[in-house]
Amino acid sequence: MTQETIDYPGMIDHAMRDVVRQALIHIERYGLPGEHHFFISFQTNYPGVTISPQLKARYPQEITIVIQHQYWDLKIAQDHFSLMLSFNNIPEKLVVPFDALTAFADPSIKFGLQFHGKKFAAHPVPKSGAEEKVACPATGKTGGEKPPMASFEEEASKEDSAPANDAKVVSLESFRKR
Repeated sequence: MTQETIDYPGMIDHAMRDVVRQALIHIERYGLPGEHHFFISFQTNYPGVTISPQLKARYPQEITIVIQHQYWDLKIAQDHFSLMLSFNNIPEKLVVPFDALTAFADPSIKFGLQFHGKKFAAHPVPKSGAEEKVACPATGKTGGEKPPMASFEEEASKEDSAPANDAKVVSLESFRKR
């Protein structure tokens, strides 16, 4: 069965996730230049995310990490990245699939990206043939609804935000230095 439409939002999300991957590859090889630092938000309950039980209990749905001064062992793979960060002076290893990302920002240059939530089943779908709606543990919502998005644009007003179901045109002009 073929789709009746082209999934442009999915294609854009994939390309934007690759921007994050390329940025992480850059700092893996060369370190963070100048004042660059990253805020990365991701769904903590997404399949493949590995965090300690303490962090999972504290952040059951989403967490924002900062990659700046104190990070170690950054490793980038095609579909995920891993690193060590300190939380309250306790080193923690994180493994984060790129599909779990909800937002990325480099505030030093006012650059930010937000992602559509990737759909995943919270529980295996029954094989009885009967279709069942599965609730997403991140939101408690069913079906293809998006998880909450993180926002890093400090100057964005609520008037600028469109309802979640509206199509959006993404412009990177607002993030460029002038």
